[in-house]
Amino acid sequence: MNNLPFRLERTVTIRATRENVFRFFTDSARWAAWWGAGSTIDARQGGALYIRHPGGVESRGEVVELQPPSRIVFTYGFVSGKPIAVGASLVTIELDAEGALTRVHLSHEFADEAARDEHVQGWRYQLSLFANVVADEIYAGAADVVDGWFAAWSETDAIARRAAFGRIAAPDVRFRDRFSLVDGVDDLSAHVGAAQRFMPGVTIRREGSVRQCQGSALVDWIWLKSTGEEFARGTNVFVLAPDGRVESAVGFMAPRA
Repeated sequence: MNNLPFRLERTVTIRATRENVFRFFTDSARWAAWWGAGSTIDARQGGALYIRHPGGVESRGEVVELQPPSRIVFTYGFVSGKPIAVGASLVTIELDAEGALTRVHLSHEFADEAARDEHVQGWRYQLSLFANVVADEIYAGAADVVDGWFAAWSETDAIARRAAFGRIAAPDVRFRDRFSLVDGVDDLSAHVGAAQRFMPGVTIRREGSVRQCQGSALVDWIWLKSTGEEFARGTNVFVLAPDGRVESAVGFMAPRA
């Protein structure tokens, strides 16, 4: 498109692979999860896209370029014609791999400076929402991973405990709390075994729901003695790897009453 001299650019990093991120540009259900119920995309050159924003505001456009899993270009405008007519602006989204993460670079070109400025906060919000929608899918099993973590802390058999951590934690997993400074699954499993020798019969379990945001999870827990009496309680902050396993965890023990 010609005569689009005003450009808005924004870059964010999402904790998912390019292939997983790109699916949200090629599948109408995922497109709608990002933009709003009823939104659709025909993911091919010349294909139509439709966005139904919250409140019923509608946008339309056309796919100009599609290069899986790295690039999509499409026109963008509002059905009402304000502040941009349908087809009157151009959006380019490029995905670059950063290890197992994805760097998302957005460029939106406009004919009008005021329209550009009006979209700055919109894209700040929309890309934040996008990152969370991707994370909600990638980390849909976060509760199972967290429960597996706590179950491994309660496993007294060394071989079974090491295997349990190996299933739900990255090989170089890091764990920190007031009594722990360990790196790697082997070190973590041995550390837990030592803790069990000093606190025999104590088990730990999750309390409440897992609160996950863009790959970080906040989880409350309770430790119980073999009698069922409460020993301690607190909160863990987990960082999840793009494959869903625990990358790191930090534990915070609540003050005793």
